[in-house]
Amino acid sequence: MADLVDNATPAWRVRLNEMTARFNALPNNRKILLFAAVAAVLSIAIALAAFNRDPAYKILFTGLADADGGQITAALQQMNVPYQLGEGGLISVPSDKVYDVRLRLASQGLPKAGGVGFELMDKQKFGISQFAEQVNYQRSIEGELARTIESIAAVDSARVHLAIPKQSVFVRDQQLPTASVMLTLRGGRILDAGQIAGIVHLVSSAVPNLPVSNVSVVDQDGNLLSTVQDGGNAGMDRRQLTFVRQIEGDYAKRIEAILEPIFGHGNARAQVTATVDFSEVEQTSETYRPNSTPNPSATRSQQILETLGKDAGLPSGVPGAMSNQPPGAASAPLTLPPGAAPGTATLSGLPMNNASGGVHREITTNYEVDKTIQHTKLPQGNIKRLTAAVVVNYKMVPDNNGEAKPTPMSAKEYQQITNLVKEAVGYNQDRGDSVNVVNASFAETVPTVTTKDKLIEYASDNAANLIKYGLLGIAVLYLLFGVVRPIMRDVMKPAPVVPEGVEGEMAATGGRLLAVAGEEGEGERGANGEEKDQSRRQYDIKLQSARELVRTDPRMAAQIIKEWIASDE
Repeated sequence: MADLVDNATPAWRVRLNEMTARFNALPNNRKILLFAAVAAVLSIAIALAAFNRDPAYKILFTGLADADGGQITAALQQMNVPYQLGEGGLISVPSDKVYDVRLRLASQGLPKAGGVGFELMDKQKFGISQFAEQVNYQRSIEGELARTIESIAAVDSARVHLAIPKQSVFVRDQQLPTASVMLTLRGGRILDAGQIAGIVHLVSSAVPNLPVSNVSVVDQDGNLLSTVQDGGNAGMDRRQLTFVRQIEGDYAKRIEAILEPIFGHGNARAQVTATVDFSEVEQTSETYRPNSTPNPSATRSQQILETLGKDAGLPSGVPGAMSNQPPGAASAPLTLPPGAAPGTATLSGLPMNNASGGVHREITTNYEVDKTIQHTKLPQGNIKRLTAAVVVNYKMVPDNNGEAKPTPMSAKEYQQITNLVKEAVGYNQDRGDSVNVVNASFAETVPTVTTKDKLIEYASDNAANLIKYGLLGIAVLYLLFGVVRPIMRDVMKPAPVVPEGVEGEMAATGGRLLAVAGEEGEGERGANGEEKDQSRRQYDIKLQSARELVRTDPRMAAQIIKEWIASDE
């Protein structure tokens, strides 16, 4: 007890000595129980940490074919690298060797799931046939195309099949090659229209005489990704559908943009359906005007035929040099021949209507006919018809009490809103457009998924893990609060507070405090009354403190008694 009353001893040392004394005073069974509980808690904590830590193995390859997996495992065994196999062609190696192993396997050409490339041509055998050489060349092109397509981020693996017909010297017997591409996309990835078109054009450009329309692209689910766009396709392709959806979305946004400032955000909904004509029309027409009079008409050609009698002095006889002499120069006579009327035409100085007869004249005139040729090519994507459906929420109008209540629109407001919608979409009655505006009260929007639903869903999906961790948590709590805490509370319990003077008197008198009652009664009989009362109060305080010490800490009281017995006094 000398250490406890030494003022020079630090408080923590005194406290540590007290805890050590209390721990030594514990029974052996409680000591063993304390050690077992602490060891169990530490074991559970270490097990949980080891279970939840990052795995020591990381994925090397996944989705491998059986042949490639066998070659890779054989190579790993030769390199003395441990590995683990999983479902779906998964191979894992220690995390610190992943990249080194990949590089070493790549130097060996593994994996070969992407197909062989032009390195196949390096292994040509002497005396190989032309057919085998052509097959190897086709396999090389397929492998190189597959490797190129696999470099796209969304593509996990690809296979390319080419059908190249034998060339013919006859042009009419020539056939165009075709290609098929099978894609395996990564989880949660998709290809947009631009990427699909890029793959199609990539394959088409790599094979001679391969048109784009002869390339088919299919994903791992069998969905046709490439669409054939030709004149015989009656349905709309993806580009046309995208164009229609864009038109409908633009018109719907126009309607909502013009109504939201009036009714507020979210109080107007619009849907537009557009009928678009994608047919390509070419028209050629010829137009003829009615016949016009000869004066404004243009003469196309004119033919005059004149036939004279045998006495007209025309060339006749046997053809020859004498009969084919050109006629002499024509001259107008100063006097008309006898019997010729003024204004009568003559030929070679003779009247046309001489008495000999035999004069015949025919005139044929051809005029140009009015003709208009028109070639018209109508554009694609014309809107044939628009239909718009608009729903507008009731307005919140305060009543006499100041409370906002939903109120429908009046007939005038309804007509104004309808006119606004028609102007926004470019309403055309001749085209057959229709607009329908409905004023109704919207239902209150509630969250579809609440926090409670999320917790229930998470609990149902992870029920096994929750039960496991719950049982471990209960076991840890029981060990901590049911076993460790009571024992440690007894060990770390602070010493009872003894009034000033009691502890010194206990140390000086060797613990005579337990027998002080009889001694105090006999020593104070001759004192006056005031001193007796004061002594009595001090006696009561000391006696009560001694009883409290014995009641609260019997081991301390027993230790004091042991020290009394061992003391010389």
